[in-house]
Amino acid sequence: MQKPQSRLKRNFTSSKKRHTAGREVIFLIALYLGIGSIFIRLFYWQIVKGAALEQVADEQYQRTVTHTGQRGSIFTSEGFSLVQNKKVYRVFAHPHLVTDNPQTTAENIAKVLLPELPEYATATSSALQEELLKSLAAEYALKLSKPNTRWINIQSSISENAKVALEKLQLAYIGFDPLYRRDYPEASLAANLVGFVGKDSAGADIGYFGLEGALENELKARENTNNILTDALGVQLSGDTGESTLALNGRNIYTTIRRDVQFLAEQQLKKGVEKYGAKSGEIIIMEPSTGKILGLAVAPSFDPDTFYTFDSSSYKNPSVTSVYEPGSTFKTLTVAAGIDTGVISANTQCPSCAGPRVFGKYTIRTWNDEYHPNITIEEGLAKSDNTAMIFIAEQLGKERFENYLRLFGVGEPLGIELQGDTSTPFPTKLGSVELATTSFGQGIGMTSLQLMRAISAIANHGIMMQPQIVEKVENPSTGELLENPPTEVRRVISQATAAEVTRMMVTAASRGEAQWIASKTHNVAGKTGTSQVAENGTYNPNKTIASFIGFSPPEEARFILLVKLTEPSSSPWAAETAAPLWYDTAEKLFLLLNITPDHQEK
Repeated sequence: MQKPQSRLKRNFTSSKKRHTAGREVIFLIALYLGIGSIFIRLFYWQIVKGAALEQVADEQYQRTVTHTGQRGSIFTSEGFSLVQNKKVYRVFAHPHLVTDNPQTTAENIAKVLLPELPEYATATSSALQEELLKSLAAEYALKLSKPNTRWINIQSSISENAKVALEKLQLAYIGFDPLYRRDYPEASLAANLVGFVGKDSAGADIGYFGLEGALENELKARENTNNILTDALGVQLSGDTGESTLALNGRNIYTTIRRDVQFLAEQQLKKGVEKYGAKSGEIIIMEPSTGKILGLAVAPSFDPDTFYTFDSSSYKNPSVTSVYEPGSTFKTLTVAAGIDTGVISANTQCPSCAGPRVFGKYTIRTWNDEYHPNITIEEGLAKSDNTAMIFIAEQLGKERFENYLRLFGVGEPLGIELQGDTSTPFPTKLGSVELATTSFGQGIGMTSLQLMRAISAIANHGIMMQPQIVEKVENPSTGELLENPPTEVRRVISQATAAEVTRMMVTAASRGEAQWIASKTHNVAGKTGTSQVAENGTYNPNKTIASFIGFSPPEEARFILLVKLTEPSSSPWAAETAAPLWYDTAEKLFLLLNITPDHQEK
C-alpha cells in the first residue's frame, strides 16, 4: 500500500503550478500589448500620416515634366527653309545630391557654358569675359548650394557640343532635357518678313514682328504636363510620356517669297543704299495678277538669330508700318481717276498750266519750276507736271476724287499676314489747297505696300488684288495643306481705263525724266516720284524720298517693282537714284522670271 504524499510536497507542487500560470498570463498580456502597439503604429503611419508620407515619396521619386512641341517652320514658296528648329538642351541639377564643393563645381561648369552666353559673343575684351565668367560661376554656385532642393534649372539652352563637354565632367547630379530653338538656314534673309521669337512677361516663347508675330497662333507649339517616376538621380523609370510631340507641333507656313527673288532684292537694295548714300530703303516685288509678294527687302535690317544686338527700330517692316508721302508716283492714280470718270483724256490740254498755281497765301510750283501752256495730260504725266495734276483733281471735284482715293485703298488695311498692318489716315479735309497737293502725292500718307496695291490694280486690268505673303499652311501631324488662294478685292477702274493709263505710263518711262536709263530690251510702264520729307509741320528742302514704281510686260504684267530710297545724299531726285536702281534690278528680274525681250538692244 502506497504511502500518502507529505503535506509539504503537495503545497510545493501547487505553488509551482500557480507561478507558471502567472507567467503565462503576463506573457500573453505583453504579447497582446505588443501586437496592439504595432497596430496602433500602423494605423498612425498609414492612416494619420499616410498622405504626408505619400507626398514625401512623390517628391523623392516623381518629377513633373512638361512636353512641348516644336514651333512651326517657315518656308519659301519653293520649300527652302527660312526658319526651322534646332535641338538644344536645358541643363538641370539635383542640389540634394551634390557632395563636391559647390563653388569649385560651379566654376568648372561655367567654363564650359560661358561661350553659350549671347553676351560672350559681343564681349570685346578678356577682362569683360573674365567678369562674365565670375558672374556665371556665382550664379551656378548659388543654385547648387541648396541641399534641400531636389531639382533646379541651371541653363535654359545649350548646344550639343556644350552638352558633350559638360558630360565629360562626369557630374552625376547634372542632367539634360532636349529642347528646340529657332534656327535660320538662310541667315538674315527676309528678316523683316519673318520677325523673330522672344519671350513674353512669363518667360514663354512668343513671336514678334513679321510672320512670327502675326501668325503666333498658327506657329506656336502646344504643351502638356505629366508626372514621371525617377530614381534617386532623377532618371526616368516609368510614366506616361504624354501626347505625341508631333501633335504638339505648331503649323508650318509656306510663304509666297521666291528665294532667288528675295536674295536679288536684298543684294540690290544693299548696293543701292551704299551707292546713293541713302538713310534707308525698300525694294518690293509683287505679282499683280495674284497679289503674291515675290520679294521684299528693307534696309536697315537685322539678324533674327541675334536680334537683341540690333536697334529695335530695325525690327518693324516699314513697307507695312511707315506712312510717307508718295509724291509723283501717286500721279498715276490721279490720272486713272480722271480718265475713268471721263473728265479728261490723254490728249486733254491743261488750260491752267502756264505758270504756278496760287491759292491765297500758298503758291504751288512744278518740281523744276518749268511750265508748259496747254500741255496734254499724257505729256503732263511724262513730265511729272504738278499743275496738270491739279487741273485733273479740280475737274473731278472733291467727292469724286475722295471716292477714287477709297477705291484705290488709301487708308485701308492691306489684310496681309504681317504684324503691324493697320489702317492709315484718310484725308479729313480736302479744301482747294489740300485737293491740289493731294493730286500730286503731297499732303497724303500711304505705306509702300498700299501704293503697290493701288498701282498693281492698273497693271492687273483695273482689278485690285489683296497683297499676299502666305501661300499655304501645313498641319504637321496630318500633313494636310490649307491653301491660301489669291483674293480679289474689287474692280477699281475699267479695263479700258487701265489699258490707257498703262500706255501713258510706258510713255512716262520712255520719255520722262528717267528716260536716259530706260531698258533697251523690255517695255516698262513706270513712274518716278520725288517727295519732300515733312518735319515739324513744314517740308525740309534738303530731305527727299526718291522712288520709282513700274511693271513689265505692260500688257500682261509678270511683276510690279517698287524701289524707294529715303534721303539719298548723292542726289535728291528719283531719276538719278531710285530709277537707275529700279532698272538694274528689273534687268535681273527679266532673267529670273524668264521674261522674253520685247525688242533687241541697239
